[in-house]
Amino acid sequence: MECQNLQQVRQEIDRIDDEIIKKIAERSHYVLQASKFKKSEEGVKAPARVEQVIQKVRSKAETYGASPDLVEAVYREMISQFINMEMDKFKNQQ
Repeated sequence: MECQNLQQVRQEIDRIDDEIIKKIAERSHYVLQASKFKKSEEGVKAPARVEQVIQKVRSKAETYGASPDLVEAVYREMISQFINMEMDKFKNQQ
């Protein structure tokens, strides 16, 4: 959609933000479920899996025309926060 004014641009950004937040909430649900299947704190941190995800999202960023560096930075922060959430859940299950 080609916007005709700033208000339309902002409405579209708001719509996209809503979708992103819904997807983050959905991802959170699955991240917290994952803690049930992990056997150790190292398993929660899963550095090899983090790097696997980063490579995947960088590739997808290129495919979709987004900045791979931007996507990587966003994902690294998001994953860091998810690991903190998952670690709390993991420790409370012990």
